[in-house]
Amino acid sequence: MNQIYYFLATIAVTIAITFWAARRNSGRASFYAAEGKITAPQNGLAIAGDFLSAGTILGIVGLFFGFGMDAAPYMIGPMIGLLLMLAFIVSPLRRLGRYTLGDVIAHRLQSAQIRVVIGLCAVVISLIYLVAQLVGAGGLIAIVFGIPFNLAVMIIAALMTIYVAFGGMLAATWVQIVKAVLLVGMIAALAILCIVQAGGYARLFDLAEMSARSRDMFHFGGLHLGVFGAASLVLTLAVGMMGMPHVLIRFFTVPDEAAARRSLVIGTTVIGTAMAVVLLVIGPAGIAFVGAEETLRDASGAIAGGSNMITIHLARLLGGELLFGLMSAVALSTILAVVAGLTISISSATSHDLVLGVLTGKPLPERTEMILFRLAALITSAVATALAILFQAENITFLIVMSQTVAASTTFPLLILAIYWRGLTVAGAVSAGLFGLVSSLLGIIAGPAAWVNALGHAEPLIPTDYPALVMVPATFAIAWIVSLLTAQPASRVKSAAPL
Repeated sequence: MNQIYYFLATIAVTIAITFWAARRNSGRASFYAAEGKITAPQNGLAIAGDFLSAGTILGIVGLFFGFGMDAAPYMIGPMIGLLLMLAFIVSPLRRLGRYTLGDVIAHRLQSAQIRVVIGLCAVVISLIYLVAQLVGAGGLIAIVFGIPFNLAVMIIAALMTIYVAFGGMLAATWVQIVKAVLLVGMIAALAILCIVQAGGYARLFDLAEMSARSRDMFHFGGLHLGVFGAASLVLTLAVGMMGMPHVLIRFFTVPDEAAARRSLVIGTTVIGTAMAVVLLVIGPAGIAFVGAEETLRDASGAIAGGSNMITIHLARLLGGELLFGLMSAVALSTILAVVAGLTISISSATSHDLVLGVLTGKPLPERTEMILFRLAALITSAVATALAILFQAENITFLIVMSQTVAASTTFPLLILAIYWRGLTVAGAVSAGLFGLVSSLLGIIAGPAAWVNALGHAEPLIPTDYPALVMVPATFAIAWIVSLLTAQPASRVKSAAPL
């Protein structure tokens, strides 16, 4: 029963933050970018809050439980991406953009068409990522409250609509900051309990290896990716991270480029530390303690609630109902914070990029744009709820990688080319964006996870769930070829950085 009170307290705090922020919102600049008044340390924690999602504390532990050290690339790849983002993306992004990724690319190309394309890509990427968070939220609340998964997802969707429609980016930022602090503290506490319960860190690995279900857990190859699949996965995680809209728009919330760089350094440090502890301590502990506990299995022998719930079961085993309730509440706050940021990304891309692009760059009255922003949040909630119900059996981390596949094939190449290649043309950018979006979505749908697991077909149309190794170079190639064919002096863009 205690966990219900923790949940209600979490919801009450986040709603209080939302209405506090709502009183301070003064218009478009507040809703989209918190008026650029967030400090570097605050934004660093918010970036960590954005990144440390349900996929980190729930999905990675579930992957480790099922596939052992094959979960490691899911930590290493994004860290590489964050470091590359610091080197190549953050400064020019903050210098050129105001509210959205569309601002950055449209600034270079002076085209309404490319604003529509980049806005559409941002919506699709963020929507897939949002579905992953709702899957985690639905499973968590279904276990704690004993309610159906579908109803749990609807509750979370309603909450995220409230956060975004009333609080905007300022509310999302502070919810992410509070959540990041709570999550890091909870990860540290659970890790210490794991080590103490095992009788030492080395003993923890011994217990995991002795588990009857831990065979091959500490050897690579559990996912049977092959050379192509493994290389494509790492590429997806690294460059996909550099194109995730909900993370990139965080750099518009700080005053200048220096603050943007400092905030990413702080965020990367927090993220790297937390993920290392999850993978190297909590992951093995899940095998050692949850894997050996037969009472946590259902009639089929699977973990109750699915592999995404192993972290929650571990908290209950080691810390009783108190830690179970606290960990569940922190997991809920994690999901609430991330879904708020994702919904803002979708709503801002819709109201500021898609609509502005359709109107060929003519700005809307601010009141009208804010109405569209809220309407987009409502529609996003409805669509994401339906998709979460469809994909409820998928691992959260895997769903997140699907969104990064689209980002790697669309926003990443478009940003890099718009910033660093003066030969890019409007036609080249539009062609590459549409090609990357369509091909990556078709690749995801045709792969085993969607075509077989979700849609029920016997065999996938393509043998891998990670097509980025083909899609990313192809997107760059399309941009290069079309730009060469359509190059005119007036259509070329200036470089944002020395070549």
